[in-house]
Amino acid sequence: MMKFGKALIGAALGLALTLPGILPASAVNVLSVEGENLWNQASARLVEGGTTYVSLRTVAELLAPAAKVSWENGTAWVRGNGLTLSARPGDVWLTVNDRALYVPHGVLLENGRTLVPIRVLAEALGGFVDWSREKGITLTVGTGRATPPAFTADDLYWMSRIISAESRGEPLAGKLAVGTVVLNRVASSEFPDSIYDVIFDRKWGVQFEPVANGTIYNEPTQESVLAAKLVLEGAREAGDSLYFLAPDLTNNHWIMENREFVVTIGCHWFYL
Repeated sequence: MMKFGKALIGAALGLALTLPGILPASAVNVLSVEGENLWNQASARLVEGGTTYVSLRTVAELLAPAAKVSWENGTAWVRGNGLTLSARPGDVWLTVNDRALYVPHGVLLENGRTLVPIRVLAEALGGFVDWSREKGITLTVGTGRATPPAFTADDLYWMSRIISAESRGEPLAGKLAVGTVVLNRVASSEFPDSIYDVIFDRKWGVQFEPVANGTIYNEPTQESVLAAKLVLEGAREAGDSLYFLAPDLTNNHWIMENREFVVTIGCHWFYL
């Protein structure tokens, strides 16, 4: 069994380009591509938290010139040269080949343009983003092809099944939170160091009810597979939580009595 290890989790994908501190005025509105400032051309702007959004069409044409950008049935597509990327305004992800990349503030649609975070788009299309106080954002064109995911098929198989079995009826955020707990345990010295071993951990008895009742082996829902891909790419909900439960569905309230409460998402309560 190949492991999604602690070191790999520590190096998970950065999902936003944030401009910390007070910047020189000259660097705030700079998006440099091969020495040319394309900030206005790319409809670049900052949103909450300092994430830089850009026009999908403009930047995709720079990063993947062999691909074709289109708008079909409410979704922006980039296709060609072994690449299939989709971004639908309102979604908190974009897909690229077999990957799903998290967009915490959502894909935006403004003045007829689909806007996405530049770092996520660069990651999707094999480009590179750098930032400095003096030069602002620098976008470097790369291969124009999507890189393969860093996780294994086994990671996705088991993560999607535990998410589906534990949170089939929960919103996407709840599914991401369950996946976050699994990965937080992988990263913790208190638990095993792979997704499979965390799910089937029996150190203090069965850790997850779906392992005991067999629903862990059921085919996962489509949204659970999406959530699994997103958390394996770096999406997180429920902070550093290591435990969760549905109080209305269990008589065992040890977690509630012994661990620190973090957040409620759907029917689940999450704890440190």
